[in-house]
Amino acid sequence: MTLVRFVGIDGAVREVRGAAGDRLLDLAQADGQPLEGTCEGQMACSTCHVIVAAEDFARLPNASEDEEDMLDLAMGATRTSRLACQIWLDAAWGELTVRIPGEARNMSGR
Repeated sequence: MTLVRFVGIDGAVREVRGAAGDRLLDLAQADGQPLEGTCEGQMACSTCHVIVAAEDFARLPNASEDEEDMLDLAMGATRTSRLACQIWLDAAWGELTVRIPGEARNMSGR
């Protein structure tokens, strides 16, 4: 199991556990995190943008070129930004901390 810490917009921290192979977007949505995921994980939007803690970022596999292109559309992207739909948990990580950005592009028109 991997301990995932979600740091909310207000700074509140919620901790959840996920199994190896779980997708971060699914875990976040099940926990009620405000990640829209409009494209349902098809990497066709940037509404599941998260900012990975610097100390955890290097452990993740590199983002694909397509993911990098989608991150160009994300509001408030940083050098440790990733799409939650492209992160599958790895038990070797032990833990992962991600921050929910303060702003996002709402792709659903709501």
